[in-house]
Amino acid sequence: MHPEILRSPHRPGHWRRFALRGVKSAAVGVAIALGLSLISKQPLPGVLIYSISISLCCWFLIDLGRDLVAQRMPVALLGSGGSGGAWPGWLWMIGIVAVGAILGYAAGNEIGNFITGKNSPGPFSMRSRESLSILVLALAPAMVITYFFQSREVIALQKGEVEAAQRQAAEQQLKLLAAQLEPHMLFNTLANLRVLIGLDPARAQEMLDRLIAFLRASLAGSRTGLHPLSAEFERLRDYLALMQVRMGARLASRFELPPELADAPVPPLLMQPLVENSIKHGLEPHVAGGRIEVTAAREGEMLVLRVRDSGAGLATASGQAGDDGAGGHYGLVHVRERLATLYGERGSFTLASADDGEGGTLATLRLPLDRPSPSGSQPSEPRPTAP
Repeated sequence: MHPEILRSPHRPGHWRRFALRGVKSAAVGVAIALGLSLISKQPLPGVLIYSISISLCCWFLIDLGRDLVAQRMPVALLGSGGSGGAWPGWLWMIGIVAVGAILGYAAGNEIGNFITGKNSPGPFSMRSRESLSILVLALAPAMVITYFFQSREVIALQKGEVEAAQRQAAEQQLKLLAAQLEPHMLFNTLANLRVLIGLDPARAQEMLDRLIAFLRASLAGSRTGLHPLSAEFERLRDYLALMQVRMGARLASRFELPPELADAPVPPLLMQPLVENSIKHGLEPHVAGGRIEVTAAREGEMLVLRVRDSGAGLATASGQAGDDGAGGHYGLVHVRERLATLYGERGSFTLASADDGEGGTLATLRLPLDRPSPSGSQPSEPRPTAP
């Protein structure tokens, strides 16, 4: 075979669409039979047998002819038609439909004769004028149906390609955001380590050891699209243990993760910027330090994640009051962007002053639960733990 003549690979779902066109052709045959029976006053069962037989034979020969011709054509000459790439163009299709309709009518008529036991004349045994009239009646619906199938499938294929491109763009955006966020977290930690080296070298060494262990444990998880919520909590525990080396007694933490939510899928590093924000803008400006609480809860079909600190609060934290995600809070901007990219309007992020009278800030994430708790299970009491 000449190297420029390549067989056209069928797109996924080609044979499913092929069978679906057959079902639709049979349905058209039923509609034609109903119309002919009403017009000619002939019994419906016999007309139905001939009509469906002819419709299916025409469909099979036209679709088969299209594939056979398309497979012998250069790929560059094939259109993006309804057969999933096997579309030789309308000039070829006019000939294929004409031959398929003639042969399909003849074959379907013989099948109808076999089923009914009758001897209805076919297109090749009629007088020329009658034969021409019958062939015109066969060609007209064959052309209309072929055009309908081609148009509908082109629209469906183009819609699928657009949706696939949108999904790919969203996935690339998420990968970009995650790739930007990981160095951001690392640079913040290294900046803290640099300060500690000048103040307390022994604690700086301990912090460096924890940083190495944290990065080793986090490397695999940070390359996945989603991971269990329990893994996210473990990474936050490790990170706060890392920060506690530097802050000492000024940092306390508490985690609440109901067991039934441990396997809920969440994007890696989703909560990390919220914890970093609490330390940088909440606890570090606060002389006495404070605590960070990380909790998870289920509200209907939504997963609600909260990071609450007892630090300086929105009103006094430098640059944090009235943060709308567009200012200098790099990590918070990425949290909003990742939620919008991954969940659209179903996900949300709010940052507000804590309203329990103890001061501080409350960050709240809401995202849909892909895997709800087993039916009938009762939520367990949260278990407070320390990093």
